[in-house]
Amino acid sequence: MDFRLHFEKAWQVFTAHLAPLLLSTLVLTVITMVTFGIMAPVCMAGYMQSLLLALRDGRRPEVRDLFSHMRLFFPLLGFSILLVLLIYAGFALLVVPGIIVVLAISFGLIYMLPLMTDRSMGLVDAARESIRMAMEPPLAEQLAVVAVYLVLNSIGNSTGIGLLFTQPYGTLFVLSVYEVKRRRLLTGPGTPPTPPSP
Repeated sequence: MDFRLHFEKAWQVFTAHLAPLLLSTLVLTVITMVTFGIMAPVCMAGYMQSLLLALRDGRRPEVRDLFSHMRLFFPLLGFSILLVLLIYAGFALLVVPGIIVVLAISFGLIYMLPLMTDRSMGLVDAARESIRMAMEPPLAEQLAVVAVYLVLNSIGNSTGIGLLFTQPYGTLFVLSVYEVKRRRLLTGPGTPPTPPSP
C-alpha cells in the first residue's frame, strides 16, 4: 500500500473542499455536544458518506448530508451503547484492558460506517466485513492506517479548534484506503490496488 498516495489524495480533496468540510465538521461537533453523543453515530455515518462522495466523485460536501442516513439511527445508537459499555467494563477492570478494547474497536470497525452507507449493508454484516477488510494481510498496513487516524484525531482534540482540520483530513485518509480495499474486493486479490481517481 502506497501511503504517500493516500495522504496526497486526502490532501487534494481536503483543500478542494476546505470551507464546506470545515463547516460540516463544525456542525457535526456541535450536534455531538448538544445531543450528548446521541446523534453522533448516525451523523458520523452521513459525514463519512459525504466525504466518500467528495473523494470518489468530487461532490461538494453539504451540512444536510449529516442527516442523510437517519434510517440507521436506532441500530447505530444501540451498537454505540454496547461499545461504550464494553469500553467502560474494560476501564473498570484496569486501564490496560480498556485501552485494548478501544484499539480493537478502532482496528476492526473502522470501515463499518462506509460499508453501511456506501454498500447498504446491515450493521452486523458491515461489522463482519469491516473486520475482514481490516484483517487482510499485511496487518502492519492496517495498524498504520488506524495509527494515523487516531494520532490525527488526538492532535485535533488536544488543540480544540484543530479538530476541524484533523477530523476531515483523517477521515478522507481512511476513506481513501477503504476505496482501495473495496476495489480489491470487487476485482479480486490478484489485481494491484490503485488509489481512487481524482
